[in-house]
Amino acid sequence: MLRVGIGYDVHALMEGRPLILGGIEIPHEKGLQGHSDADVLTHAIMDALLGALALGDLGKHFPDTDEQYRGISSIKLLELVMGLMAESGYKIGNIDCIIAAQRPKLAPHIPQMRENLARALKMDLGSVSVKATTTEHLGFEGREEGMSSQAVVLLVKNV
Repeated sequence: MLRVGIGYDVHALMEGRPLILGGIEIPHEKGLQGHSDADVLTHAIMDALLGALALGDLGKHFPDTDEQYRGISSIKLLELVMGLMAESGYKIGNIDCIIAAQRPKLAPHIPQMRENLARALKMDLGSVSVKATTTEHLGFEGREEGMSSQAVVLLVKNV
C-alpha cells in the first residue's frame, strides 16, 4: 500500500537567530522565528510524513505551548516522527522538497542539507530531493520577511 503526504511550513525572518535549514546552520544576518529552531524545511517534511499517516500536523504532536520543545532541533523532532512512521508499518519511498527564499543563495548548501536529511530519515541520498527557489522579489519571501517550504513524501507499506 502506498500513501502520499504533502507538507507546508512558513516562518518569519528575524535578527538574532541562527538560520537552520535541513538541520544545518547557514550563514545569514537573519534566522527564522519560531518556538523550536524554526527549520521550515524539516517542518514541511514532518508535516508531509504526518499527513501521509493521517496523524494530524506538527502542532498536534509538538505544540508551541509546550516548553519541552522550546529551541529544540527539528531533526530531533523528525526522529520522533520517524518513530511514529515505523509504528505504523511504513517506510519512505522518496521525498521531494522545495524552499522559497530570496536570500541567502541556498544552492551551495543543498548537498549538505540532503546528506543531513538522508541520515536523519535513514534513507539513501538518491531518494531525498531538496530544491530552492526565489520568488523574484514577490510576496513575503521576495521581500525577505520570511521563508517557506513544501515537501511531498511517498510512503510504502513494509512487507
